[in-house]
Amino acid sequence: MKHWPFMMVNDTDRPKVQVEYKGETKIFYPEEVSSMVLTKMKEIAEAYLGKTVTNAVVTVPAYFNNSQHQATKDAGTIAGLNVLRIINEPSAADIAYGLDKKVGAERNVFIFDLRGGTFDVSILIIQDGIFEVKSGDIHLGEEDFDNRIVSHFIAEFKHKYKKDISEKKRAIRRLRTACEHTKHTLSSRTQAKLNADLFHGTLAIRDAKLDKSQIHDIVSIGGYTHIPKIQKLLQDVFNRKELNKSINLDEAVAYGAAIQAAILSGDKSENVQDLLLLDVNPLSFGIELAGGVMTHSTTIPTNVGKENTITTTNDKHRLSKEDIEHMKYKAEDKRQRDKVSSKNSLESYAFHMKATVKDEKLQGKINDEDKQKILDKFNEVIKWLDKNQAAKKEEFEHQQTELEKVCNPIISKRYQSAGGMPGGMPGGLPGGGAPPSSGASSRPITEEVD
Repeated sequence: MKHWPFMMVNDTDRPKVQVEYKGETKIFYPEEVSSMVLTKMKEIAEAYLGKTVTNAVVTVPAYFNNSQHQATKDAGTIAGLNVLRIINEPSAADIAYGLDKKVGAERNVFIFDLRGGTFDVSILIIQDGIFEVKSGDIHLGEEDFDNRIVSHFIAEFKHKYKKDISEKKRAIRRLRTACEHTKHTLSSRTQAKLNADLFHGTLAIRDAKLDKSQIHDIVSIGGYTHIPKIQKLLQDVFNRKELNKSINLDEAVAYGAAIQAAILSGDKSENVQDLLLLDVNPLSFGIELAGGVMTHSTTIPTNVGKENTITTTNDKHRLSKEDIEHMKYKAEDKRQRDKVSSKNSLESYAFHMKATVKDEKLQGKINDEDKQKILDKFNEVIKWLDKNQAAKKEEFEHQQTELEKVCNPIISKRYQSAGGMPGGMPGGLPGGGAPPSSGASSRPITEEVD
C-alpha cells in the first residue's frame, strides 16, 4: 500500500479510496472505482458496435474469492451491466488459445499469465473441443516487480540526495511510471539480481499431477511475459522448449471472454458451438465436514452425491442493495449531466458562430466564401441536432470538434490580421462566449438542466 499513488481510508470498517481531483478530495468505494473502469469499457464497446451494450462476461484474477467475485458483479451493476458470468483470467486465456485447436488427441497446455497485480498459472487439457482446467496457481503479480524496483530507487534517491520521497504521492506516481516504462526492456544481466527471488517464485506448478515432460505447449500471456528474463526462465524449466506465441499476449484474456460471451448469448457459429469450459476452483471452498471439503483445483460445478440445505447471509463489508442502486443511479445521473452539458456546449458554440459571421461590425472583414463555409457547417450541425437529441456525449463532442475545425481557422485568420485575438470562447473568439446582440439568430439557445 505504501507505493499506491492514493490514500486508503477507513469508513465504518470499510476501505475507501481517497483521491484529489481538480482540487477536491473525493472518496470512493472500491466497487465504484471498478465500475468507472467498466463504464469506460462499456462506452468503448458501444462506440465500436454502434448499439447499446447491456450484458457482459467479466474476467477476474484466479485468486479472487467469493466476496471479490460478488464485489465485481456489484461493480458491473453500478456500471449498468448485467454480468452474465465471472470467469478466471487464465481460463479465458485457455479458451483463446484452444479455439482453433480442436484436435482429437489430448493436449496438455501450460498457461503462464503474468499481468498487473496478478500472476496465474494453469494446466489446460484440450480434447475434442473440451477445455478442462486441471490446476491453478496464484503466487504473485507483476506489481510485485514494480514495487521492488520502486523501493530500490526510493532507497537509492535517499542515499544519493538525502531526501525521502516515500511519502510524496506525486513523486511515487512519477517514479512508478518511469519504472514501468523501463522494465519492458529488462535484461537478464542488469535487473535479475533485483528481482531474482520473484522470478524464481513464478515457477511453482502444483496439483495437475503431470510431469513437465508431458506438457505439449507453453503459452505465456500478460504484459510482463514480454520480459526476456521471464521467457528464458520458462524455457529453462521446460528443457529449452520453445514458447508458443500464437496468441496476442495482451489481448488473450479479453478474446477468451468474448468467446464465452458469444456462447452464453446463443451464438451458433461453427467456431464456438462445440466448446465446453470446465473451470476449477482456485481456492479451498466449503464447510469442513467428515469426508473433506471442495478442495483447491476441484472442477466446478461439482458435487459429492449428498445434499443438504443451509442458508447463510453475510453482508459484512459488502454493499447493500440500496447502496448499489444509489451508486447505479448516481453514475447514470453523471452520464446524463455530462451529455446535456456537451449538447448545450455544441448548440451554444454553433449559434455563436452564426451570430459572429452575421455581425455587422465584421461585414467585409470575412470574405463571402469563408462566411458561407461557416453557415453551411452551422446548418449541417443544427439539422444533426434536431435529429439526434438523444445522442451520446461523445457524439456531441465530435460534432463540436468538426465545427471548430471549420470555424476556428477562419475566425483566427480574421483577428490575426487585425493585430491580435480578443478573449472569449476557445480560440479567442469575441464576446466572451455570448453571441453579439446585432444579427443574432432568431432561434433561442435552450440551456438544459437535470
